[in-house]
Amino acid sequence: MLSSSERLATASTLPVRLGLLWQRRLRDALTRFAHAQTLPQVPFTANPFFAAVDYLTDTFERQTLFWDTLRQRGDNYLEHAKAGKPPLLHFDYDIIVDGRKFKRPVNYALAAITPPAGVVIDPNARPYVIIDPRAGHGPGIGGFKDDSEVGMALRAGSPVYFCLFFPEPEAGQTLADVTAAEADFLREVIRRHPESPKPALVGNCQGGWAAMLVAAQSPELVGALVMNGAPVSYWAGNDGGNPMRYAGGNLGGAWTALLASDLGNGKFDGAYLVDNFEGLDPANTLVKKTYHLYDQIDTEPPRFLEFERWWGGYFLMNEEEIRWIVENLFIGNNLTEGKAVSQAGAFDLRQLRAPVVVFASMGDNITPPQQAFNWILDLYPSTAALKHSGQVIVGLEHKTTGHLGIFVSAKIAQKEHAKIVELLQVIETLEPGLYQLKIDTITGDDGKPHYSAELIEREVEELRGLQKFERHDEAPFAAVEAISTLSTSIYSTLVRPWLAPLVTEDAAQLGRQLHPLRVQHWGWSSLNPLAKLNAGIAEAVREHRQPRDPELRPLERWASQQLATSLDLYRDLRDATSELQFFQTYGLLGLAGVGVEHIPDYLKKNGQAEPQFDDNALLARLPKGDNADGMIRLALLITQGLPSIKVERRSAAYEWLVQERTLAALDPETRHAKIREQALLVWRFPAEARKTLPQLFGSREALVTAFEHFDALVHVIPDAAEALRNLEELRAEALPTRTQTEWPAAASPAVAPTADEKPARTVTRRKPAAPKPAAAPAADTKAKPARRTPSAAKTATAKEDKE
Repeated sequence: MLSSSERLATASTLPVRLGLLWQRRLRDALTRFAHAQTLPQVPFTANPFFAAVDYLTDTFERQTLFWDTLRQRGDNYLEHAKAGKPPLLHFDYDIIVDGRKFKRPVNYALAAITPPAGVVIDPNARPYVIIDPRAGHGPGIGGFKDDSEVGMALRAGSPVYFCLFFPEPEAGQTLADVTAAEADFLREVIRRHPESPKPALVGNCQGGWAAMLVAAQSPELVGALVMNGAPVSYWAGNDGGNPMRYAGGNLGGAWTALLASDLGNGKFDGAYLVDNFEGLDPANTLVKKTYHLYDQIDTEPPRFLEFERWWGGYFLMNEEEIRWIVENLFIGNNLTEGKAVSQAGAFDLRQLRAPVVVFASMGDNITPPQQAFNWILDLYPSTAALKHSGQVIVGLEHKTTGHLGIFVSAKIAQKEHAKIVELLQVIETLEPGLYQLKIDTITGDDGKPHYSAELIEREVEELRGLQKFERHDEAPFAAVEAISTLSTSIYSTLVRPWLAPLVTEDAAQLGRQLHPLRVQHWGWSSLNPLAKLNAGIAEAVREHRQPRDPELRPLERWASQQLATSLDLYRDLRDATSELQFFQTYGLLGLAGVGVEHIPDYLKKNGQAEPQFDDNALLARLPKGDNADGMIRLALLITQGLPSIKVERRSAAYEWLVQERTLAALDPETRHAKIREQALLVWRFPAEARKTLPQLFGSREALVTAFEHFDALVHVIPDAAEALRNLEELRAEALPTRTQTEWPAAASPAVAPTADEKPARTVTRRKPAAPKPAAAPAADTKAKPARRTPSAAKTATAKEDKE
């Protein structure tokens, strides 16, 4: 924290610095606008009169079809609302648990996805449970298409379950109730698949932190956690790029959510959240999306109408739910600090035991990468802290896609989500640490893209490069939390007592129907006589329509582009002004000491405490263990220094390795616990781990057999020269020429390093991976590799190389 003199100096210069920063952003915005300006390319036409008539005729036809498409959107909206807004999943499903019948009822249900024809499910494979965001819209975005998260998991042969929710919350429902219900859903999935690994819990956007709540409160139920575009560290973000993080402060705190709930007779309308999302990019909302439909009116309507059916379905929350979300996440940022409390107690993310996969995009302006990844820094400030915790975290970053593209893009489903499914088959075999999932595109002989995934171990400290100003720009958000508490108290005392009783359920329903987002749907539907009249004309147009591209169309596209560019300039100026207003207000309040009690440890000068390793205890554990510990340590030592882990090879190598008698006798949880323990020992004391390796085996013969097992594996791995060299070095150290009587029987604890000596640390490493067995049928891509002898593997490798 700053001293008094430092706060005074900063306060005296802050307005000037903010003003200069605003001027620079204004200049940058104007420069971008100027560079986007282009002169229209006037098309050459031999007959201007004919070209004008052709363009006007085409324009009339497209206008008629465009407005008729919007009428269909309105009719779909009314039809969907009349049907109760059912989930818009592409797949058939059966509801197997209905949360509305619980002792503490919630508007959630668990659905089992029915695999499509030709897809074979392995009931013993890891089940997938997907939680969609409840952030204004209904469920279904995770299974919106055949190429989706649901589709990729089904093709891998995994049972898939979906957490549905209904438009209206149950009376008295809270976030704690929802979390408890989702835990019960996981128990039901585990009951239905007793021989399978624990379920993978997949959370999209808001569903990501909802999944974290379940995994933190009931860690024994989750086998792996996948968070797609999920904000967790809400104060994070980069200045000039993430304007949504300032909204809570500029609106004065959480009182606006209470006002919206009171106007809804105790229910918060999700349309407010959707309106905020659309306001982030007015050019796309007002011009690009609708002009794309107008420009491509002959082919675009089916896709447009399919998406709008989901985008236009607005769901409700109880006031207790939205208040908890706003106060603990959007404004309080309490989740990573362990201060987010429910009736069941605090949610402590340090209780997470399942490996975590985090997928974010640099092009996401709703969940920027800083909000998706910074919780790792908040919980584990260093690589040592992460390894000490025994946690495995894998990060995957897309460069350009927007927020919705993470969930609905077919290309991303075929690439990123498919590789995440493949990764989860081996993620529990990884040593604790932070990994980057890198996916390379390879063009096959058939001309189609194929994808290869590898893991690269990274340092936690590298995450600090994601944000500017070393996160000092997050300090003013502590003042926002303090002001929000005050403004909420004022509202609850002076406004709510007389406003809430005035709003009846009928008035709330009327207010919701008059929300602009709903009006644009039902207002231009078959309820409107003008829309009905246009529909008749549209039918005649479709009968005689000849799709074409008139010579004057480029002028129209240029005008649309210029309009969008102007709105981009407005957005840039608005966001820069909003940021200036935020820091001028809350920066000075923070320097005055407002909210100082809310400043988290990672923003203080003393920072977060580093983990304290009990090195003497670790050294004493080095020579202790059995044959299984020895096999695991030997695998870790062989793969030291390797640059990356090929996911496909790792899967095949692991399947090979666990066939060894002592490893096969272990249940998966015990095996993975041994991997974590041996990985910590090898990382902390690599030299001592090598020296004490023979003491983990009962005899020289057992050690020789272990080396033979790895020798058979490593020799069939393509390009495994480094792993083979490590194997030979270990063999020379562990099996020198000696008689059986010279075999070490007693374990002599090593001496702990002095304070001046740092334990040697290893770099990126992986287990050697065998070549992937012959491909399984497309319908069952998750089939386990066939067991084979080294000679058979060599033959398969040669065949693959030849092909």
